Formats: sequence, structure tokens, C-alpha cells
Amino acid sequence: MLFWIILQAFSSLNLHWFSTRMEPDTYKTIKQNTQGLFRDRGSKFLSFAFPVSNEDEIKQILENLRKDYHDARHHCYAWILGAQKENFRANDDGEPSGTGGRPVLGQIQKYELTDILIVVIRYFGGILLGTGGLINAYRSAAADAIEQAEIVTRTVDDLFEISFPFSAMNDVMKTVKEEMAEQLEQDFDTECRLMVRLPRNRSERFRERLSIIETINIKKLSINC
Repeated sequence: MLFWIILQAFSSLNLHWFSTRMEPDTYKTIKQNTQGLFRDRGSKFLSFAFPVSNEDEIKQILENLRKDYHDARHHCYAWILGAQKENFRANDDGEPSGTGGRPVLGQIQKYELTDILIVVIRYFGGILLGTGGLINAYRSAAADAIEQAEIVTRTVDDLFEISFPFSAMNDVMKTVKEEMAEQLEQDFDTECRLMVRLPRNRSERFRERLSIIETINIKKLSINC
């Protein structure tokens, strides 16, 4: 019996450690849009890197590029979203399988980036490059776009909506200030309501401090990282 109690406790600790490792507090992305270029045997590869936050934004960017560069033969791309990098896609857009989008995705992973879209647009130069040549071209073009960018580290944040009576105003605002939570919205008309954001590694303590204040309601909201 004692063995099973110890085993369960050890498993619980391992699970907590594993989940902590799987939920990073920070992530790396690019600060601004950039462009790169690679040429090989007449073919020109224009590369574009964008910081993005959701798939709708990605779809709009792809549509705009297809309109602006409608005369290009291929628009290969790759993207990754989320601090855990669990959401990603690569597209070869007619190039041989694995020669377009996958090398672009590989460069994003090499630099450990997320919330990023890279599109490489190819203008065919009349000479076939072969599998190895294509992989190198798309990889090099993507790398050039990344190298032109400023890479920044951002925190993974939690977003909270807090509702409370006027009588709790001082306690709430003191906690918000001391925990350095960023105030996004506030409404002090019929009732007090705050929307705040702070890094995930401080959010549990923040929530615990607020929960001991009487007649307060705390709601954790979803947020894009």
C-alpha cells in the first residue's frame, strides 16, 4: 500500500514537472515584416516574413501576396503559431513534395520562432534546379528574410476580467499595482470592472491574492500569444 502511495506521489510530481516544461513562459518571434532574396540559375526567390497571431491573418496575407505577385509560378510558405509551437503548416504550392514549404518551415524551427509566416515566391528562370537545388533555394530565401528581422522574446500572458464592488476598490487596485498587471480596460460606472494582463509565471499568485478579497469575481479569458 505504501509503495502505491509513493508511486502516485512521484507520478504526480513528474506530471507537474512535465506540464511546466511543456508550457513555456516566453517565446521568440520577429518584430516586423521583412523581405529576403535568393537567386539560382535564373530563378528568383523572393521571401517575405510576417509576425502573425492567427490563421485568419495568415490567409489574408497569402491572398494579398497572390494578387500582388500573380505572375509568379509558386508561392510556397510555412507558418507556426502559439508559444508551444503546436500549430503549424507547410505548403509546397506545386513544387515537388517537401522541396518548398518544408525547407521554409525548417528555418523557422532552426531559429526557434513562432507566431510567424514566411512566404517564398519563385519566378522560374528556365533551368530546372532539381530536388536538392530547390530545397537549398527555398531554405536560403527563408533564412535571408529571417536574418533581416529583429528577433524579440515575448512573455506568454494571461488575461483576466475582474468584477468587484466599490468597497473592494482599494484592495483590488493595490494588488494590480503590486503584481505589475497591465490594465487594458476599466469601467467604474454601475459596477467596477477591470481587464488586466500579466505574464503567466505571475498569474497564479495574482489570482490567489485576488481570490481572498470578498465579493470579487475573477474570470480568466483566452488570449493569443
